[in-house]
Amino acid sequence: MRVIRSAFFAAAFLPLAYVVPVAAQADWGIVGTLHIGGEGGWDYLTVDAQSHRLFVPRTTHTQVIDADSGKVLGDIPGQKNAHGVALVPSLNRGFITDGGGDGAILIFDLKTFEVIGTLATMPDSDGIIYDATLGRIFAVSGDKGMLMTFRADIDPKRGKIEPPIELGGAPEFLASDGTGKVYVNLEDKDMVAVVDLSARKVIARWPVAPGGHPVGMALDKKTKRLFVGCRNPQRLVVMSAEDGKVLGSVPIGAGVDATQVDGGLAFASCRDGQLIAAAEKDGEWAVAQTVKTPQGARTMGLDTMHHKLYMPTAEMLPSAAGQRPKTKPDTFMIVEVGKK
Repeated sequence: MRVIRSAFFAAAFLPLAYVVPVAAQADWGIVGTLHIGGEGGWDYLTVDAQSHRLFVPRTTHTQVIDADSGKVLGDIPGQKNAHGVALVPSLNRGFITDGGGDGAILIFDLKTFEVIGTLATMPDSDGIIYDATLGRIFAVSGDKGMLMTFRADIDPKRGKIEPPIELGGAPEFLASDGTGKVYVNLEDKDMVAVVDLSARKVIARWPVAPGGHPVGMALDKKTKRLFVGCRNPQRLVVMSAEDGKVLGSVPIGAGVDATQVDGGLAFASCRDGQLIAAAEKDGEWAVAQTVKTPQGARTMGLDTMHHKLYMPTAEMLPSAAGQRPKTKPDTFMIVEVGKK
């Protein structure tokens, strides 16, 4: 395991950021790389800003990594196809979605990293979030098209999830507004589903055009805006969380998988090695900056306290045109992107 902190050293093997000067506040770039290695792929990365820890699903296990040193602090085994992690520090609990087999959510201790229980869920359990205001965990089943809900203080041994909510499409990621509405991307329908938790049903479906196949989602609760990353057409769509009106969109790279929002900037991470930062200027949304990242850095976690993005990826082997490249063994790394 090697840790590289100098942006100058990182430039020796990673492309530099380049800037399109649309918004003055956009000045982000690669500031370091944590070389982790080990076996397994990766999916949604979750940041615990207070403890400076990163939680990274690696297919059959989930690693806990020190964000400063890159040291692996813990490795949680027992998953078939891990996708995401939700953290509840007030209860000293974490939750891992396992989409393999019949589906499960593992509950683990945030201090010891020991698994303290497993909830039966649904196949292809995927995106997962925690709403601290509501004290609830929300997760989606892609294959079954369902939103799964339960209290964060659920009995880890005998607890069961609540009756799932049918979404009417294949969900990807999601966001909760803290007042009883959950927004879910429906990739196959080119829509965002709005779920009323009190009624436990979908009350609206909002088209994401001019984007399509929505996967990444972030919610700015202050401005009540959703930021939706779309794969085809490739757009970052800005949408009102109140009525679904599309307020703007910008072009992005191929293979987006996550979006984040930090202050006045919205980010979309793309598999092709582009991190797009968008900003609003004079009522119009435009690309403020494009940070060149390693190929495969399609997901990211945001540290809102220190204004950093953590993007998992690995070195890629050569591949034929049109084929997705395979990863070089034992090269897993996390790229740090921050303000310069």
